[in-house]
Amino acid sequence: MENVTFSVLICTYNRHEILRKALYALIEETTEKPDEIVIVNGGDEQADRVINAFAIRSKIEIKLVRTVNKNLAVSRNVGLPHCAGSIVAMTDDDAEVFPDWVTQMKRVHAEHPEAGAVGGKVIGVGSEESIINRLADIATFPSPSEPGYVRTLPGVNISYKRAVLELLGLQDETLFRGEDVDYNWRVKQLGYQVYYHPDIKVNHHHRPTLRQFLYQHFMYGRAYYLVRCKWPDMYCIYPHKVRRLKDILKTINFLAEAVYQPILVSSRLNTWPDRLLALPILIVNQVAWRCGIIIQYLLKSDI
Repeated sequence: MENVTFSVLICTYNRHEILRKALYALIEETTEKPDEIVIVNGGDEQADRVINAFAIRSKIEIKLVRTVNKNLAVSRNVGLPHCAGSIVAMTDDDAEVFPDWVTQMKRVHAEHPEAGAVGGKVIGVGSEESIINRLADIATFPSPSEPGYVRTLPGVNISYKRAVLELLGLQDETLFRGEDVDYNWRVKQLGYQVYYHPDIKVNHHHRPTLRQFLYQHFMYGRAYYLVRCKWPDMYCIYPHKVRRLKDILKTINFLAEAVYQPILVSSRLNTWPDRLLALPILIVNQVAWRCGIIIQYLLKSDI
């Protein structure tokens, strides 16, 4: 890819302290700098002051765009028209990119012209100190060990080719979660691939408490249902209708996986105390996620 320009889009809402860390990592610590950074602020003026302080002393073009906070899709749609790069990367205000992040993104895009979207690994900050963070590493942001095509990638560590973005258009603003899953499915519908590489890394501040962890996955369950309603042909853990024996077996698996999936996931932890502590948390988490699906079904069906 010749004459590659690189834009980064970050959306923020009332988290100026961690936004400062995110911008420091992106602006001061990267070995190769982005050409521009677009920051959409839907929150208070403290974030504006943080952004302006970096803009004054940095040679990188930094654009501050104000909006009224609604959801992440809306904020990204406000920022995307301001991103002029031939590659447009997205990360969040609670993530700190690795020093070679820009370089690795460019490299993988160049090596994979068939990939409309490219992204990588999300690593929890302080995971060695918190069981919740360790669980988020493997349950919220599971990462393959090898590079390859994947179904989707989280919006905290992803980038898109300009030509693909122009075809995709805006993100779905009706989705309060799962907008990245929807967007990446649309990439594949256009005939492009979604490519993961473990060398593209960000550190992420996971939800710090058990309650926040469970609520996050409950909301993911609600979004899972909405995205599958929108795209009936998308991979789905449950059948949309029960008509055949295959559908009945899929329904049974949907329920049984709430138990066996936590067993499989917890076995990936390094110590037996962690595994024993993680198992009941992961079972409750699977139940919370499924409850989100069921509740969204009831809400959408007006039952």
